[in-house]
Amino acid sequence: MSGVFFYTLLLSFASGIFLRSFFILDFVVMAWILLVGCCLLLWALRKRMFVPATGVFVCSISLIGLALGIGRYDMSIALTPAPLLITEVGTVSTYTGQIVQEPEVTTNGTNVVIQIGEERVLVKTDRQVVMSYGDSVSITGKITVPESFITDLGREFDYPGYLRAKGIAYTMSFAQVTVTDHITGNSLLRFLFAIKAHFIEVLKEILPEPQVGLGEGLLLGVNHVLGSELETIFRRAGIIHIVVLSGYNIFLVVQFVLLVLGGFLSLRTRAVVGIVTIIGFALMVGLGASVIRASIMAALGLIAVLFGRTYAVTRALFLAGAGMLMVNPYLLVHDIGFQLSFMATLGLLLVAPRVKWLVTLVPTRFGLQEFLLATIATQIAVLPLLLYTMGQFSIIAFVANMLVLPIVSIAMLLTFLTGIVALFSTGLALLLSYGAYLVLAYIINVATKCAALPFAVVSIPFFPWYAVFISYALMGLWLYVRTSVSAPASTIDFSALSDWTIVEVTDDGPHTKNERADNARSVLVDSDGV
Repeated sequence: MSGVFFYTLLLSFASGIFLRSFFILDFVVMAWILLVGCCLLLWALRKRMFVPATGVFVCSISLIGLALGIGRYDMSIALTPAPLLITEVGTVSTYTGQIVQEPEVTTNGTNVVIQIGEERVLVKTDRQVVMSYGDSVSITGKITVPESFITDLGREFDYPGYLRAKGIAYTMSFAQVTVTDHITGNSLLRFLFAIKAHFIEVLKEILPEPQVGLGEGLLLGVNHVLGSELETIFRRAGIIHIVVLSGYNIFLVVQFVLLVLGGFLSLRTRAVVGIVTIIGFALMVGLGASVIRASIMAALGLIAVLFGRTYAVTRALFLAGAGMLMVNPYLLVHDIGFQLSFMATLGLLLVAPRVKWLVTLVPTRFGLQEFLLATIATQIAVLPLLLYTMGQFSIIAFVANMLVLPIVSIAMLLTFLTGIVALFSTGLALLLSYGAYLVLAYIINVATKCAALPFAVVSIPFFPWYAVFISYALMGLWLYVRTSVSAPASTIDFSALSDWTIVEVTDDGPHTKNERADNARSVLVDSDGV
């Protein structure tokens, strides 16, 4: 399948999901669109040898993809469990269920997703309650239906849609939770979460706060351990992305595995081990939108290694996005993390090569030019979404990222080695911890000074939805014009894995002091490059 047909099919599939998210299109409409598309395709195939039929091919594939997107959204609605708990809304009752996700301990309490029958409830309880994935629990509280609310910046946050994308239909605050059984749930996930918890506990014994919280965030994406004050500082500085797992973290893990195994395993064997490592790491840290997208792209790259093929990274991005929408079509409209992650990565692939002239005067030492270029490209790509959903963006992020990103990989390595060595020898771990402490303290110091600047963040009070479409249309036109002049290569040769250069730039999602926004803290945007 040629590139134009590949992208047409995937984009029209996403368009079908997008339209169905806002409009009711019944089965008859979908069937007619599919029928017309199939008829056009058959006609084009029949006439292909006699008349130019490229336009007809594109039109037919667009209609087929559109129908498939509408049908996939309808299927997700049909497969949604019957709302049995709706009759219990507003009343205090006791229920039994199972914890189906790793509990998240925040400054205000513990958020945990509990499966009650076939439905999932987001429960907030006291942080002193000791719970873990797979526990069977008894919960007492009032079930409520989530509602949209206005953020601190005046934006409406679709909280019900956000939770729907995660398979959650109800919420319950200030609940009393009692663990009744620990030996339930998936044994592999329990094992991975136990390793993660033990590693975090070991780090806390070696490194002080807030450095240990930052170290945990860099390695495992545990951003809530930063504390509300430091988290706000990182947001204003535009570097909150470093404590949100994404492509950068995934590729660093893969690089480390390939490097360690490079001395005694073949390249293909290392690729297999890398794929297994990606899957295990993604399960351990939680299957957020950015983690899934990055994991799929990394796995596709290693599969290219296995078969000796060239890796078309842009196609991999679209294939990863379409695959995620096939599994969960609600991500497209209701998960800001998915939107920003996809657009940031697309910006790094398409925008960065065309704005490289902006950083020609920046020194290449320590990768400063690459980091600044990645920051500019991804900020351009996600700016319309940021202005619409959040109403603000960080200006100082360009400087902060140049000062911080070159040191992030070192901080991750030293923190990881400190934790690993601490499992065997506390004394040796203390020696390593000094280096980790200095690097982590440097990052915190840079963030604090950048965030303190009065012009660090710019707020836009009003940015309508149609401005987003106009912005991306103009951006697409600009890219088209630039591409017609000079089109950079869109593929990457994976024959020399040791020369990978990985870059990440992200920005944060909506936040508010409202308790529901604390529950709704979304996975933030990420981008990666090779």
